[in-house]
Amino acid sequence: MLTAEGCRRRRERLWDRLDPKPDSDHLRLADPIHLMYLANFHVDPFSLGAGFGGVLLLRRDGQAKLLHDDRLPESVALAHVEERVVVPWYDGQSPGRGPRQLALLKEVNPAHSGVRVHDRPGDPYAAVVIGAVAAMRRRKDSDEIDLLKCCMRAGEAGHKRALAVVKPGMTELDVYCEVNSACIQAAGCHVIVYGDFAVSPGPERRGGPPTSRVLQAGDMLILDFSVVIAGYRGDFTNTLVVGREPNADQQRLYDLCVQAMAAGEKELHGGAECSAVYGAVRGVFEKEGMAEHFPGHAGHGLGLTHPEAPYFVRHADETLLAGDVVALEPGLYVPGIGGIRIEHNYLVTEQGYERLSNHIISLKGN
Repeated sequence: MLTAEGCRRRRERLWDRLDPKPDSDHLRLADPIHLMYLANFHVDPFSLGAGFGGVLLLRRDGQAKLLHDDRLPESVALAHVEERVVVPWYDGQSPGRGPRQLALLKEVNPAHSGVRVHDRPGDPYAAVVIGAVAAMRRRKDSDEIDLLKCCMRAGEAGHKRALAVVKPGMTELDVYCEVNSACIQAAGCHVIVYGDFAVSPGPERRGGPPTSRVLQAGDMLILDFSVVIAGYRGDFTNTLVVGREPNADQQRLYDLCVQAMAAGEKELHGGAECSAVYGAVRGVFEKEGMAEHFPGHAGHGLGLTHPEAPYFVRHADETLLAGDVVALEPGLYVPGIGGIRIEHNYLVTEQGYERLSNHIISLKGN
């Protein structure tokens, strides 16, 4: 989880970044992303409180006061704040105090019927707050990187399980259940596992959630998924040829993607243009006359959302920062052969990168 010290430092940095400063001595924040990033306030999605949140009152000195209702799960107790107010909403004996969000906002400022929340779209100051937090989130702190590594270790267990069990006759949903179970066991807690568990015959299906489709020998199965822990997530991919050795065409697609990933890695370092990373990946495919089969991005940033800045895309205009956590994911989708995508995650440094994901990338399963 995020640390108290990390959250405190992020709150202090946020005040330093705000320009212009707010017209009050504190900020009222309610965006779930901001509350996770600045206070480790995480509402367990596997609970009756899923979809509800809290309000963070953030003072200029970085001190924080958290308000949330009394029906939220135990995960909210992990929030790092100096003061906490639990608002009674429903006790199981009397009717609830109206809509949960309304009861909470009245507690924030009972003297006013209209309560200002500074990061709520429509507030005059929202653009300043949202922009400042978004800029800060590019450079990951050490506690964020540690949490991302936990997500990745669980994801690696899911990929390892897929390599061992995928075979003809399974459905995509069967594969998802196997992967999901392995990720949960590795994480040691219930987690969200989402992404692509899809047979790709080519460009008509480049991914998608699992279905009841039955796997056939020779299918190319794209496994591109994330494990979410306390809001953070990794994102890395392998593609398997189901039930047999890859044919020459499938192997060629794989070899080209491996070369493209290596080319992109050479461009990963602080100060590099994102357009150069995209160009390096695409350049491998262009050289082999395969660029028309590479329709998507070459990668993107990772953290609390997916995808997030920076973006390795055709019209990229961003520059890599030391501290970015990014994914590279070259893919090709060829009619009559199939679709393939591979992916690793990286921490960008001043000199290069540290690869954070360690799953086996291979077309061959058990």
